[in-house]
Amino acid sequence: DCTEELEANKAAYARSRAALLAGLPAAGFDRIAAADGAFYLWCDVGRLTNDSLDFCARMLEGAGIAASAGVDFDRDRGARFLRFSYCGVESDMVQAPARLKSWLGR
Repeated sequence: DCTEELEANKAAYARSRAALLAGLPAAGFDRIAAADGAFYLWCDVGRLTNDSLDFCARMLEGAGIAASAGVDFDRDRGARFLRFSYCGVESDMVQAPARLKSWLGR
């Protein structure tokens, strides 16, 4: 009964993912794992930090963008990774790269 709604959600997620994949590299997040079949982007931020937990806290405070620290998913190498979900409001996903770019002074 909800096929139309589900397809609309899938299309919105695809647009959000595309917006992040297009915009994040210019903001300094250019090392992104393939995003096939997931609802998040796994980004190597080792050039920006070696403490993803602290970086996520500062990013939330400074740019108003939440991400999961990589240490939550990989205890050995996660300190240099972030996980961005793209299941939020589509307009927020479109705006996120510019906000990150401004926050990082790029």
